[in-house]
Amino acid sequence: MAACRKLRAFKRWMKYQGMDCSDSLDLVLHPFPGTDSPAAFSVSVRALRDLDEGDVVARIPKHSCLTIKNSGARHLIEDAGLDGFLGLAVAVMYERSLGPQSPWFDYLQLMPFYEPIPLLWSDDEIDSLLAGTELHKTIKEDKVLIFEDWKECIEPLLISAPVELNQQFFGVEHYFASRSLIASRSFQIDDFHGSGMVPLADLFNHKTGAEDVHFTSLVQHESDQSGESDLEDEGCDNLMNDELSSQKPVSGNESNSTAEFECSTSSDDLTILEMIMVKDVMAKNEVFNTYGSLGNAALLHRYGFAETNNPFDIVNIDLELVEEWSSFLYSRRYSRRRLSLWRRLDCSAGVGQDPEYFEISFHGEPQVELLVLLYIMLLPEEDYNKLDLAISSTNNAHTSVILSLSGKVNVDVSKNLELSRDFLLTKGVCTGLLSLADIREGLYGPSTLEDDIEALKQCCNIKEPKLYHSLVLRISERSILQKLRSYAITAAESLKSRS
Repeated sequence: MAACRKLRAFKRWMKYQGMDCSDSLDLVLHPFPGTDSPAAFSVSVRALRDLDEGDVVARIPKHSCLTIKNSGARHLIEDAGLDGFLGLAVAVMYERSLGPQSPWFDYLQLMPFYEPIPLLWSDDEIDSLLAGTELHKTIKEDKVLIFEDWKECIEPLLISAPVELNQQFFGVEHYFASRSLIASRSFQIDDFHGSGMVPLADLFNHKTGAEDVHFTSLVQHESDQSGESDLEDEGCDNLMNDELSSQKPVSGNESNSTAEFECSTSSDDLTILEMIMVKDVMAKNEVFNTYGSLGNAALLHRYGFAETNNPFDIVNIDLELVEEWSSFLYSRRYSRRRLSLWRRLDCSAGVGQDPEYFEISFHGEPQVELLVLLYIMLLPEEDYNKLDLAISSTNNAHTSVILSLSGKVNVDVSKNLELSRDFLLTKGVCTGLLSLADIREGLYGPSTLEDDIEALKQCCNIKEPKLYHSLVLRISERSILQKLRSYAITAAESLKSRS
């Protein structure tokens, strides 16, 4: 009953704020995953009638969004030189500390205290549930960095603030909780407000899929003093921890994602955000937003869930694993020389411009830069010396590299990496891919993929969400490694048949 009262209060608050939510939408309460507490619940959005593409189902004034600029703590935050997610976290904690005196009280009452993302898991849970996955090391690093943020910026604020702050709401636990909400729910609103919490928009759940949600309209640049504004053509992309897109975790059943969040640019009112249907949706179905084309590691990291058969899932092979593989075959000096030459090719700037890892796609296809590195590692010494000389004698190694030293095939690394896969997939490279898959697989511990699949069958998403989504992530990653093995075996067999 308390949850129903909070939902009714939120609806009244929306009207008071001038928010226009279509009567074709229904806000539905759900028990919060992993808890039996009646005070813990989540909200989803469903259609009460058939909705058509182009329907505007909500209008949200920017003044109703919880941002640094709108918060009562604005001057405190800006005087302390805080901005971004750190500053927004202070705004959230400050408004929570005001209780019913906060203009966002009825909105914040509808929010959970925190989102169950791995950032808030215990160290034991991180070690036991995420071992071997893409997130294990990342989450531990995140916890250290965010704690340092609190220690260096928030704790001193409690002493130096010109106004008395309720310290109970600014402790490290509240800071982590606020950061989890921001990571999962915040939007990039415009250049003036930056990122902020957008009531109602953050209640729409996620479904990974096609281009269901677009943030592509014009954004108002508001002025502090004059009230004048300029318009610039840029997307209203959601903002996330690590400066990527973000909204909220999924709850309930998944269906077609159908809503677009758009910044209005009508001449009547440039301070309104709109929710616009981009697909038809039938009555009684849930209306979904989307966070973009994210793999399971990114989804679990930022929103606390993973999806089975996620076509955007990937696995990374860290450069240090390649070095470990090379150490089994060659001396350290040999490996360092080959790695140095590979870096000089300037083909290490792959996906994400990070030379320290290589992506394996959902279908098991390795990033071509990894194939180049393995190829160079396995070159006979005479061919390696010729390649080294060729690179040293050119002014631009990026655009003039001959990988085939037989004189039969020339490969321009800058333009033809993808076309050079067949050339790079030698017998040795295929064997190297198999070895790397085994090394990467070993990080998960003694359990097998089949063990994880069986454990998932016995696991309940509602009662054990952390275990469930961790298993989904592990199974997805290990399945990709299996596909990598199949990719290498198929390439080796093709090479054998051709020869």
